[in-house]
Amino acid sequence: MFLHLGGDVIVSYSHIIAILDLYSTKNSSLSSDFLTNVLNDHEIIKISEDGKEKTLVITDKAMYISPISSYTLLKRSQNNNFENDAD
Repeated sequence: MFLHLGGDVIVSYSHIIAILDLYSTKNSSLSSDFLTNVLNDHEIIKISEDGKEKTLVITDKAMYISPISSYTLLKRSQNNNFENDAD
């Protein structure tokens, strides 16, 4: 199964490690420190426009900043209309 992250980006569920709400991570010092380290030390694929970043999606292949809320991504993941993943 696949999840659409925004723009032209679709990832396989099997590759997703974490989906983090960027607003919530700012309220926790531990999450904020983790986010700062990730953003400074890793290449991030930015799907969203400046100021519209909502979610950090971490996969085993890449990290994405998405303009789609983590709640919406959860709802999409619960949608049964997706094709089965071939990998």
